[in-house]
Amino acid sequence: MTRFSIPGGLMRRVMVAALIAVSTFVAAVEAPFPADHRQMSKTVSYGEMLTFLEAVARPGLITVTEEARSHQGRKVLLVRLNRGGAKARFRVLWYAQQHGNEVAGKDAQLTFIRDVAERPSLLPEDVDLYLMPMLNPDGAEAHRRFNGAGADLNRDHLLLEQPETQALHRVARRIRPHLAVDGHEFGRDSEDLTARGWEAWPVITMDAANHPLIPAYLRTAALEAVAAATPLQQKAGHAYARYSVGGPPPDEETRPSTPEVDDGRNSFGTLGALSFIIEAGVRHHAPNPQADLGERVDGYRILYRHLLGDRAWRDRIFKLSERARREPLPPFVATNTFWANLGGKATTVKVREKATGRTLAIPTANAMEDLVVKASVPTPKAYAIEPSAAALFLPILEAQGLRFERLAAPRRARVESVRLLRLEEPFDPLYQRYKDRQIVERQAPVARDLPAGTLVVSLDQDPGLARRAIQVLEPCLLYGLYGYPTFRALAVPGSSLPVSRLF
Repeated sequence: MTRFSIPGGLMRRVMVAALIAVSTFVAAVEAPFPADHRQMSKTVSYGEMLTFLEAVARPGLITVTEEARSHQGRKVLLVRLNRGGAKARFRVLWYAQQHGNEVAGKDAQLTFIRDVAERPSLLPEDVDLYLMPMLNPDGAEAHRRFNGAGADLNRDHLLLEQPETQALHRVARRIRPHLAVDGHEFGRDSEDLTARGWEAWPVITMDAANHPLIPAYLRTAALEAVAAATPLQQKAGHAYARYSVGGPPPDEETRPSTPEVDDGRNSFGTLGALSFIIEAGVRHHAPNPQADLGERVDGYRILYRHLLGDRAWRDRIFKLSERARREPLPPFVATNTFWANLGGKATTVKVREKATGRTLAIPTANAMEDLVVKASVPTPKAYAIEPSAAALFLPILEAQGLRFERLAAPRRARVESVRLLRLEEPFDPLYQRYKDRQIVERQAPVARDLPAGTLVVSLDQDPGLARRAIQVLEPCLLYGLYGYPTFRALAVPGSSLPVSRLF
């Protein structure tokens, strides 16, 4: 191999020229936020984001592509940061602002993009990072939760009816991330807390995917990362906790994120990613809710960097994620799960006293952190969708990327039908259950002919997609398709559901 040497003086001139080129490039980019992200007090608008990303795009480091148009025609963008080329095998997906009025995740991503443009070495060479900073540009422009069609995008990961969530899932299936992070915000000053003179204590929170179909080793590694972030946030002076929902202690229940499948966190965990949700705390009723935006953005950035980790961490997660994508399906599918406190452990929940600013630790036995499986069914070999319902199911199967077959002629199969007993609409205050619970009864399997036109979705396909097929189609799930308006007409009490289980 021929070796070349560069004289010292020339080397210095080359390095100086390179630094000048980078400085000129950075100076040409006018970012819509201060140099110190901790000083932010105004979120970045859709228009400002477009201008910034157009200016900051840089061949070989930062690429920006349009993945879809929103319901109202705005661009849904994907930003890729990669300085290692083919060496960047650890794929990461950050997406934020599914809810248009939840801004800190997007702002944290944009400031990170700016920093990498200025100092590419901030991005490890083995990381292939994809960002969708503003998934809901319609909601962002209107500063409201929903998109332009009035849909809650974070409740559209099952049906995938909206162009924004369809684009997100196309991206996720294309890049197959090993790590995925969903960005949100929650209200610190909810009415039930304010009534007691309190507000929520944490400024920044995080939780992991937790659906039972996600391999346990992924869930364990993710919760390790949630706990390991505590000293990092403490060092920065941010109040940090595992994300939870529920009412004020000690009488009300608090629990981690839902184990249901209709959100991004559990969706991408199913596909084999180490998957998280980050939620920053906002004082919605403050005179200026964005006065502390810089603190929330800083908390986000600490977690983003923490989850990227060091090379040893990334190698570990790469191997776990790739293993999960080969993992065979379990013999049983959990159909009814809930959060509980096994043994009645007494813990504390922190709140902030508004009048004094003091942190109060409230003892409670109603912090439910143990996931309990109440009911399961044997995993089938496939699902069969009746021809009469095929047109309704086809868009979901295609949007989810599921492999299926439409029968051209009758086919003999061992079929287990599922009869709907009732759809329970009210919220269940005793067990803290959501509305639209599907109460069903399995019928004995029988051999019969499936008619032509039946859609058959085999679970003998990519394990991640097979798990996704179960989450979408399993008729015995306590929460499933038939609570959604699109499918409600199929939920006729006493009748068989249009999806059968094949053995």
